[in-house]
Amino acid sequence: MPKYVAAIDQGTTSTRFIIFDHSGSIAAVDQKEHTQIYPKPGWVEHDPLEIWERTQEVMRAALTSAGIDSSELAAVGITNQRETTVVWEKATGKPVYNAIVWQDTRTDEICNELAKSGGQDRLRAKTGLPLATYFSGPKIKWILDNVPGAREKAENGELLFGNIDTWVIWNLTGAHVTDVTNASRTLMMNLQTLDWDEELLNLLGVPRVMLPRIASSSEVYGHARGILGGIPVSGDLGDQHAALFGQTCFQPGEAKNTYGTGCFMLMNTGERPVPSQNGLLTTLGYKIGQQPAVYALEGSIAIAGALVQWLRDNLGMIEKSADVETLANTVEDNGGIYFVPAFSGLFAPYWRSDARGAIVGMTRYVNKGHIARATLEATAYQTREVLDAMEKDSGVNLKALKVDGGMVFNNLLMQFQADMVNVPVIRPLVAETTALGAAYAAGLAVGFWKNFDELRANWGVGKEWQPKLEAGKREELYSGWKKAVTRTFDWM
Repeated sequence: MPKYVAAIDQGTTSTRFIIFDHSGSIAAVDQKEHTQIYPKPGWVEHDPLEIWERTQEVMRAALTSAGIDSSELAAVGITNQRETTVVWEKATGKPVYNAIVWQDTRTDEICNELAKSGGQDRLRAKTGLPLATYFSGPKIKWILDNVPGAREKAENGELLFGNIDTWVIWNLTGAHVTDVTNASRTLMMNLQTLDWDEELLNLLGVPRVMLPRIASSSEVYGHARGILGGIPVSGDLGDQHAALFGQTCFQPGEAKNTYGTGCFMLMNTGERPVPSQNGLLTTLGYKIGQQPAVYALEGSIAIAGALVQWLRDNLGMIEKSADVETLANTVEDNGGIYFVPAFSGLFAPYWRSDARGAIVGMTRYVNKGHIARATLEATAYQTREVLDAMEKDSGVNLKALKVDGGMVFNNLLMQFQADMVNVPVIRPLVAETTALGAAYAAGLAVGFWKNFDELRANWGVGKEWQPKLEAGKREELYSGWKKAVTRTFDWM
């Protein structure tokens, strides 16, 4: 009898393989970073072959380190950085170009051209998304328009497209498939039909023959070859949807916020898509087998943990990411500065690809500690903006915010987050909820877990932060942030 379920968590900066037991506890984990490629300002790429190599390495290492045989796994799930776009040759498996990462802004001209007729929101009714460089469809169009011979090959059925989930599953099993959550991030899937939309495909110039089959988030897509030979691959969710599922946000109005490379808040809105009037995305939450699809509202922030990495790698202000909290604690406040990290433009609720990063309010008083503190505070301010928009759209006032991701072990940030949103911030016992969500979806498909009640029973509070800041000070700080954001507009 298999004792574990595993998840491949393919993120923006690294790939992890995590093995969970029936209680949702981690039995083994391995992680490896991959190269970030920046060919031009605003361009971000990954090597898909390197990502697949790292995936195999972490699978092998996690099993070996824990002394677990692959036959002890009941299933494996996939969760992935969303919108990152790969196009490869069907016959050889060779990518025709590097993966274009979700942060990449090279498709701004394509999006602006499409927006000339009907505006930035012309596709919202069908897709729940604005026309923005964030999403996969314009990235595919760019590859087909700019790689010699690619369009002809695509139309002849010689090329395949996938977000990273599809790329990993194809290499694992040979199946060309995606799930509804990932498909909902392409600007090509109709939210109502849960299928590729011919009008959208024609608009973007993407041949249907290159697209994967859209499946549910929890079903057997195929069986693994190689290291995990014979194991069912049966869960697939984009990383933020997986975190919503891993946080057991199964009821409308329940929400989570994930602090990773970017920062992403999702709220379950039930079995109907809720259109946003406040700059949020309407997206799929998850779909379990034959059950009805569950929708969500999402606020997407492009730069969160990536800003800390920037301090580490580009400025050399800290040796490792965790040092940012120590540095920030050398000062009592931000020294009057705000750091707006619009490196890839601004996502929710602004959707301004013309914005660029800025530090405002600088004086000679400001030191490294203030910059470190402003770096952390930026994530909390952006989350407050998203939460305000979410409450307006949904009519639901959050009573608590469930959090996960790498930055939730930063106590200074989490306390400031509670202060800014003025509700308790709760970290679960297992903070790896993205991988856990993919494992849950995979396990449900093969009967390793029977139902949602079993999953809820696994969730427990790890730590809680209560708001402490008085209202006047909170709003004064937030007002300064709002003012700082306007200084980043119209830069490009």
